Amino acid sequence: MQKSKVYPWYFAIGSILVYTVLSVVPGILGIGYSLTDWSAYSKEIHFVGFQNFLTVFSGQNDYLKYISNTLWFTLVTSVLKTVLGLLFAVALSRNIKWKNFHRGILYLPSVLPILVTGLVFTSILNPKTGFLNQFFRAVGLPAMARKWLVDPKIAFGSVMSVDIWRGVGYIMTLLIAGILAIPDIYYEAAAIDGANAWQRFRYITLPMLRQTLAVTIVLNVIYGLKVFDMVYALTNGGPGHRTEVLYTAVYKMMSKGLYAEGTTISSVLFIFMVIIGYYMVKILTKDEVVE
Repeated sequence: MQKSKVYPWYFAIGSILVYTVLSVVPGILGIGYSLTDWSAYSKEIHFVGFQNFLTVFSGQNDYLKYISNTLWFTLVTSVLKTVLGLLFAVALSRNIKWKNFHRGILYLPSVLPILVTGLVFTSILNPKTGFLNQFFRAVGLPAMARKWLVDPKIAFGSVMSVDIWRGVGYIMTLLIAGILAIPDIYYEAAAIDGANAWQRFRYITLPMLRQTLAVTIVLNVIYGLKVFDMVYALTNGGPGHRTEVLYTAVYKMMSKGLYAEGTTISSVLFIFMVIIGYYMVKILTKDEVVE
């Protein structure tokens, strides 16, 4: 068997430089500005230390709620996208009729721009004229009609549901690619040994999908922590800040000219992403063998 070619380390210099300039440097600069009183209302910038961070974590404002919403959004959407994407990937990796058509239908929502998706679902979930409530009333289930994006109890769940609907097809596609890369010889040997479908999935598919699952989970987590467009398009953080997340809070702080507070919230998110991303990759790839 031909060994895969190993490229010299300096082949990665270009990508490392681009990533550093576009991601690492802005993150570090943001942390620096978060230690000041930078705003649109003064030409002078003064160093204030960790005062802005104390304000964020003091509990006197709603910032802790925004952090909680962001983490909860990340957890729920990452888990459900991964689980549903895996189920669809396994089902559509088999020889079933029109499987490519089903794959395309499930993948299609992820191609649509997030803002377009948000605007469409704002119309669909409208309490009075929306298609969903109109459908429930038409089939004799008026009690199922809800104020999906207005009721504080269900607004955040509605936003997460739309985001899951949009993203599950993309995760499915990545996992299908991973499943199709598994050699058939393993499944043939398992079938000879009398393994059923569940045993083949548990002992062959799942272990050999570990690296692909690691990638998809990290992508989901990073997207969840950075979410902005979907929330902004559907609720703009309402009602009553119930769906406010960190980046919508940053947008509003920047719009008000409170640059220091905005960069502080952004810096908190940057630190979260670095820490969570590092430990997730470390945990998910701990058994990976380097040749």
